Amino acid sequence: MDPRREHRRLTALNYHESAAFARGIQLVGGVDEVGRGPLAGPVIAACVVNAQPLLLEGLDDSKVVPRERRERLAQEIRARCSAWAIGSASIEEIDRLNIYRATLLAMERALAALPALPELLLVDAMHLDCFAGEQEALVHGDARSSTIAAASIIAKVHRDSLLVELHARYPVYGFDEHKGYATRRHLEALRVHGPSPVHRRSFLGNLHALSLFDALDGQE
Repeated sequence: MDPRREHRRLTALNYHESAAFARGIQLVGGVDEVGRGPLAGPVIAACVVNAQPLLLEGLDDSKVVPRERRERLAQEIRARCSAWAIGSASIEEIDRLNIYRATLLAMERALAALPALPELLLVDAMHLDCFAGEQEALVHGDARSSTIAAASIIAKVHRDSLLVELHARYPVYGFDEHKGYATRRHLEALRVHGPSPVHRRSFLGNLHALSLFDALDGQE
C-alpha cells in the first residue's frame, strides 16, 4: 500500500469530519447499519464518535474491507475513538415494523447507548428524528465519511459474530458462511428444512420462495 496515496484517501474520507472540527464542532458521530438485506438475523447499527479525524490505514466501507482487516480495524476503532455503541432490532421487530423502521430503531438504540451525544451526526442516507442536534444524511456515507465507515465496520463485525453463534444453533443453514443473505446454499437449505426461528417471516413471504427454488433447480 502506497503510504502517500493512502494518506490522500484517508484525508478525503475525513472531509466532512475535518470541516466540522474546523468550524468548532468538538464531537462528530457517524451512524450506519448492517443487515437490512439478509433473510435471517437481527439488523445491527453502530455509532462511532470522534474528536479528531480518524486516520486508520485501510479504513473504508465494511463491504469492501476483507474480513481479517475488518476485525483488526474494529479493535483499532474501539481503542481510538472517543465513544462507540451498538444497537439492534430483533427478527420479531423487523417482521412487525418492516425493515426500514426496524433499522431506524436500531440506530436510535445505538445513539441511546452512547455515554455522550455528538454535536454533529453523520448518517448513511437516513434521518433520525430522535437526534435533536445538527445532522447530515450522506448518500453512500460509508464510502464518504470516516466515522460512518468506522460505524459500518463495528456493526459488521458484531453482526457477523452473532451469525456465527446462530450457525452453532442452526448449522444446516450455513449462517457462518453467508451471514443470512440469500445465497444458493441458504435458499436450498430453506427448501429442504424450512425456516428456523431466526428467519424473517416477512422477508420469506416477499421472496415468492417456491419460484426462486424452482429457478435454482435449473442451475449448475
